[in-house]
Amino acid sequence: MGHNGAMAVSSFMVPLGTPAPGFDLPAISGGRVALGDLKGSPATLVIFLSNHCPYVRRIERGIGAFAADYRDRVATIAVCSNDVTNYPDDDAAHLAEQARRAGFGFPYLLDEDQEVAKSYKAACTPDFFLYDVDLRLAYRGEFDGARPKNDLPVTGSSLRAAADAVLAGEAVPEPHQPSLGCGVKWKPGNEPF
Repeated sequence: MGHNGAMAVSSFMVPLGTPAPGFDLPAISGGRVALGDLKGSPATLVIFLSNHCPYVRRIERGIGAFAADYRDRVATIAVCSNDVTNYPDDDAAHLAEQARRAGFGFPYLLDEDQEVAKSYKAACTPDFFLYDVDLRLAYRGEFDGARPKNDLPVTGSSLRAAADAVLAGEAVPEPHQPSLGCGVKWKPGNEPF
């Protein structure tokens, strides 16, 4: 239910083929990362994450494992867009703690003005956006079937199948199962809808 009684939120399911919106954001480890830095990768994965959300916690180690397994083929980037004033567990220090805990070997970026979440139409944490070599959206949906209320193993099966298809130059078969999670914690008055 989320700690403020909010229902789980699912992805907006942005149209396939949509170009990846540009960004240039500070990383929790220092420095900045821009979308342009990732050009030339066979595939690019942008994940909207948070630290406090049980849906993320349930699969965070699996996300770390996915990124490690596909390290040379899929450029993975995580973005946290949550309002840290009301959700201090999602501030940079806590995200760094999460990255260590979950084995994240990829950049974790801070979207403090929430403009990147808006441009990607991110709805929830986790929300996964997988792009092909031309940075066009090839898959948006779940990591796998694991949720806080079930005991399915965390395998990343849905995302792995999607990545394998993209890397083979194939379309990811539809339907894509939407990702489900805690809604992005918008700053008061900043909600995009």
